[in-house]
Amino acid sequence: MSEVQPTGQLQHTAESSLNVQEMQFWLDKAVAWGQADSPDLHKDTCLHLRRLRDFLQQILTHIHSMSSTAETMKRLPLLGQFLGYLCWNPIVTADDSSRGLLLQCLWGLHSEHPSNAVERKANQWIRKVLCQLTTEEDDIATQVFMKHVNVPPKEYHRKVLKKMVAQLRENIGRSCSSLSSVNRSCSCDIVLATSDACVPLVTYPEAVPLISALLQRPMTCVKETLSEDFLEALSSAYASRSLSLEGQDLVSLWFRSLSSLEEAVFGLMESVVIRGCTPQMLEQQVAHSLLPKACAMHCSMFLVVGDIFRSTLKQAEKNERMKSLIQSFTRSFLRELALLLPQMSVPLKAFFPQSPPSLLAPLLTLPSEMPQEAWRNHLNWLSRSLQRLTEEEEEGGGSGRSTRGHHRVFEAWFLLVQCAHWVHVAVQLLATSGPEDSGPLLWLLTFYHHATNRWHHRAAHLAQAREAWEHLLAVFVASPHPAPADRLHSLVTLLSPPAQTTPPLAPSLAISLLVNFAVFCQLPLSASTEILQTVVDQSGVADEAACVLSSLELRLNEGGCSSSNRVHLRIEGLQYTITHKHSA
Repeated sequence: MSEVQPTGQLQHTAESSLNVQEMQFWLDKAVAWGQADSPDLHKDTCLHLRRLRDFLQQILTHIHSMSSTAETMKRLPLLGQFLGYLCWNPIVTADDSSRGLLLQCLWGLHSEHPSNAVERKANQWIRKVLCQLTTEEDDIATQVFMKHVNVPPKEYHRKVLKKMVAQLRENIGRSCSSLSSVNRSCSCDIVLATSDACVPLVTYPEAVPLISALLQRPMTCVKETLSEDFLEALSSAYASRSLSLEGQDLVSLWFRSLSSLEEAVFGLMESVVIRGCTPQMLEQQVAHSLLPKACAMHCSMFLVVGDIFRSTLKQAEKNERMKSLIQSFTRSFLRELALLLPQMSVPLKAFFPQSPPSLLAPLLTLPSEMPQEAWRNHLNWLSRSLQRLTEEEEEGGGSGRSTRGHHRVFEAWFLLVQCAHWVHVAVQLLATSGPEDSGPLLWLLTFYHHATNRWHHRAAHLAQAREAWEHLLAVFVASPHPAPADRLHSLVTLLSPPAQTTPPLAPSLAISLLVNFAVFCQLPLSASTEILQTVVDQSGVADEAACVLSSLELRLNEGGCSSSNRVHLRIEGLQYTITHKHSA
């Protein structure tokens, strides 16, 4: 078995359980793979790895069924040649499963007590192969390895992989040249073949440099330079946590693979929307996901993420967790975009192509970017602009124009959800000002919480919102304290209304107003705490109120609006009371 024989037809024996044609097929493959080092042969090897593993398993079963090595070699005389070719194929030996089966076959042929010349010669060849495979030269190391032959030494594994990675990286070292002739070969063909050859290596840490080089290769050619199998393998390995990708490599994967980007977005939605988390944890998870940064770098990715958010929100308009995710994502995206704007050539409107152009800049402007005295006028203008859009929709009636109008209204509302900092400022102003000129702010708040009801219930909801606001104004400003029980009962009814024909006011709207009144009113903290605690306990919305308090605290800490130390202390006191009693 020590000398490699010329390729020939395998002898068929009736006793052999292996298919002769299949044996000949795999021997021819092994010979071909070893004759040259080219991307095409690398790709062919990778494509056949799974079937090769199945065949090696058949061989191993066959070896175990034989009474001796001599009998095995008599029935399969070219088995040693076949295994020998595979032992020097770096792609086969770099694949953990193939390598394990290959070495088990070799160990199965080793005779503990050789009884004839064939077995002694086989043992010598097997020892030589195993010794070279383990990259060790002393007999002790060989003996130790052979006792644990099912798992090869890590050192050998690393050396094989490093050699494999180095060879493949050399293939992609050249940049793509512009093709002046159809007969010229584009180097992207080599990159494509290299990415195919990298498929079985994606879960190995030693392959990360090659993966990074492939992902970071600029897309300067009309050809797709990375194979779909490679991108799919990366996405699968990353999703199963078998591969660690960070920074630009992960962004590049998302940019090249739509499915991996969608999976990342849905994974983020599952972690923060379905499972739930605090506003502070939401901010951290969104930023840690790298998605906002990736979207700031690639407009096309932002459009994909926006479409996912848009479609989800159409099915769950009142899902406050989903709204919070969209708002947190947009804030983080705008921060990342601001860092890139000096060197960016993409206009801001390219990121929001479906949004009404007249509303884009006013809504994307942060409250901290203008004087506090200008907030009310800015909000009044926003409210009037949105009202005109809804009125145009209603005037469309049942025509096709109505459908287009509804689309415009939805896109305006979606942009308002993305830029909900102005909704939060509107609620704060409603809690800190008198009854004068409250109409536009209440309309804006109602539109935000009841966008798709259109004209059917808009008037009724606006009336309910005004009723809730007037109740709160009376309780926190005009009423003696402690507040009369009937007024508190009215607030409880607004938060948990009985079944009625007209759809009730969104509880999130009433809770937001209630919390802002408790925080910003001039009542002593003890009085505000008593009112808030009574209402949320009887309404069963303690968790929702605590979430609004946390969001308000986060916004104030980020500089979304001016605030005093008194306001922060009141938020802390209200949070402690609600969470302490609720947990008790």
